[in-house]
Amino acid sequence: MKVRKAVLPVAGLGTRFLPATKASPKEMLPLVDKPVIQYVVEEAKLSGIEQIIMVTGRGKRAIEDHFDASYELEDLLKKKGNHKMLRELKTISNLVSFCFVRQSEALGLGHAILCAKEVVGNEPFAVMLGDVIVDSEVPALRQVLDVHHRFNAPVIAVEEVEPSEVSRYGIIKPEKVEDGVYRIHDLVEKPKQGEAPSNLAISGRYILPPETFSAIEQAAPGNLGEIQLTDALKTLVQNGPVYGCLVEGKLHDTGNKLGFLQATVELALKNPEFGEEFRDYLKGLRL
Repeated sequence: MKVRKAVLPVAGLGTRFLPATKASPKEMLPLVDKPVIQYVVEEAKLSGIEQIIMVTGRGKRAIEDHFDASYELEDLLKKKGNHKMLRELKTISNLVSFCFVRQSEALGLGHAILCAKEVVGNEPFAVMLGDVIVDSEVPALRQVLDVHHRFNAPVIAVEEVEPSEVSRYGIIKPEKVEDGVYRIHDLVEKPKQGEAPSNLAISGRYILPPETFSAIEQAAPGNLGEIQLTDALKTLVQNGPVYGCLVEGKLHDTGNKLGFLQATVELALKNPEFGEEFRDYLKGLRL
C-alpha cells in the first residue's frame, strides 16, 4: 500500500532555544532563508507524501499560518510586481494537504504520534521529526520508502555516529542484509559507551504500520508519565521484521544550538545566491 501520509510531531516547547522560543515555535526558527520545518515538509513532498499531519500544541499557531495562504501579503506582492516572491509564497501553501491535530499535554513522542491515529487510519504512514534536516541528493524519506517498498516492512532511518556519542541516541542492534540495509533485532535508548549494540543511531525518519498505534497504547509510561516511541518500536521488532536504512546524505540535528549553527553555515555555503560571498567572508575572519 502506498504511503500517503506523514506525521510531524511539533508540539515540543523548544526549551533548549529559550529565550528565542518563548513566543515563537522552534520549528519556525529561520535556517538561512526559510524556517526549519519547511525543509522537512519539502522533503516529504519530494518523497511522494500527499498529506502531512502536524501534531501541535500551545503556541504553535505560527506553523499553521506559515503553510496557509496569505491573501493580503500575496496581493501586496502582486501590486509591487514582486512576482518571484509571490510564486514562492504560493508554492509554500500548495506543497501538500495539511491537517493539524492538538496534543494537549507533552507526554512524549509516542503519545504525540498516537494523537494522529484517527487521521492516519488503517494504513502505513511516515513519521518525520521536525528538527532533523537531511541534505542529500535523494530525499531521506524517499530512501527509507524505497527500502519499505522492497521489503514490505517497517523501516527506520539510521546514521553512523562516533562510539563516544552513542549515549545521546537510540541505537539499533543490527544484522546486515545488504549495503545500507539492516534487520533490526533490538533498540536500546541512550546506551553507555561500550554497551551499545552498534554505532547505528535512529535518525528521525520512520515508515510504520498502523499496528504501531496499538503498540503505543500498550506501552508503559516512563517516570514522567511520558510514552516513548522506542517502546512501541521494540514491540514491532518482536512481532516481525523491522529494517534499518542507512541514509545517504548529511544529517543536521537542528534541535540543539550547535547543530543549528552548523546547519546554518553549511546550508548557507551551498546557497547559489550568496554562498560564494559567504565563503569569502568566513575565510577573511580574524578571530
